Amino acid sequence: MSYYYTPQRRRNIFDPKGGKPFKLSRSKIDLFLECPRCFYIDRRLGVGRVPGFPFNLNSAVDTLLKKEFDYYRLNNRNHPLLEKYNVDARPVAHRDLDTWRHNFTGIQHLHVPTNLIIFGAIDDLWINSQEEYIVVDYKATSKKERITNVNLGWQIGYRRQMEVYQWLLRKNGLSVSNIGYFVYCNGQTDREMFNGKLEFDIALIPYEGDDSWVEQTIKKIHTCLVRDQVPVAKDDCDFCAYRTAIDKVCA
Repeated sequence: MSYYYTPQRRRNIFDPKGGKPFKLSRSKIDLFLECPRCFYIDRRLGVGRVPGFPFNLNSAVDTLLKKEFDYYRLNNRNHPLLEKYNVDARPVAHRDLDTWRHNFTGIQHLHVPTNLIIFGAIDDLWINSQEEYIVVDYKATSKKERITNVNLGWQIGYRRQMEVYQWLLRKNGLSVSNIGYFVYCNGQTDREMFNGKLEFDIALIPYEGDDSWVEQTIKKIHTCLVRDQVPVAKDDCDFCAYRTAIDKVCA
């Protein structure tokens, strides 16, 4: 199979002979776990998966939730959602929160054994009475059923995301609770009319994370990147199946 590159695609490509630390986002860790072949073609060869459409409504919800929780943070008041669910937590004013929220900086850690800089942008940060920091992630969707947990198979990315953030905060010297929270906004379609607004049911969903897999996964990612051979495709990877089908048609 041949791959063609453009100068834009060559940005942030791993060079096994390079000595500089290589930045690897939380989403790329997820890509590796989904399919090492797609990950290698992306980060080593410079050809990423075809991007999906941007979720602008989800981004709007994220922005408004950040403004809302920041209002309570600034005024040193607890959010009504935390009081409704009787959660021992409050929004915390950390000096690095704005940096940790930014997509292109996020919270970072240099993993010395692999020389990889792992980073990811968190949505929010709370703290409990034991002075443990709590990772908070906002989610927006529209489903008929009521969302009460994140235990379904398709939510594995949510769980891994939370655990990578917990790992990053710990690597930055913070005491972090194993319990994180998803502020889950479910858009309702049972209203009589639109009337220029979309209404959400908002749930606060706890999740007990386990970041013990992160360290070994980073090492596996590094082993994958330094190889000169493209990994085999995962059987359930639709992207690899598509590439294979195109190769057969175009052969």
